[in-house]
Amino acid sequence: MKAKIIDLKKLAGHAKELRAAGKKLVATNGCFDLLHLGHVRYLQAARALGDTLAVGLNGDRSVRELKGPGRPINNERDRAEVLAALESVDFVTIFPEVRATRFIEMAAPAIYAKGGDYTSETLNAEERAVLQKIGAQVRIIPFEKDYSTSGLLEQLRTLAK
Repeated sequence: MKAKIIDLKKLAGHAKELRAAGKKLVATNGCFDLLHLGHVRYLQAARALGDTLAVGLNGDRSVRELKGPGRPINNERDRAEVLAALESVDFVTIFPEVRATRFIEMAAPAIYAKGGDYTSETLNAEERAVLQKIGAQVRIIPFEKDYSTSGLLEQLRTLAK
């Protein structure tokens, strides 16, 4: 399982080998703070788009910047190990930046998957530019209604009162 957790340089090497073998690398990214069924279904759908799925995981500092104080709930190493335990996930790479631009550029996936809470137009402009430069196909996977980490945390806050 821990063999699935690799650094960006190693991921770039694997990506190059996959391309040379005519295989499709699918990449996605996110915080994956409290893994729930919506995440599992999303990652399974992303994996089904190609031969290998690489997940870029926002590091702890970037999760705090994106989600605010008190997040992440789980630290980056724990989140990486939980993701790596999933059958649908082939590689997990932790990146420190808020945006996945460098992760995308290094992985150079054939397909970049995002959840249905995004559209091609609402993707970050820098990320979109890198995706266009490398010729990656952007695929939006339908959002799993009623599944969200923020929703789970709100339920827990309500229960704790």
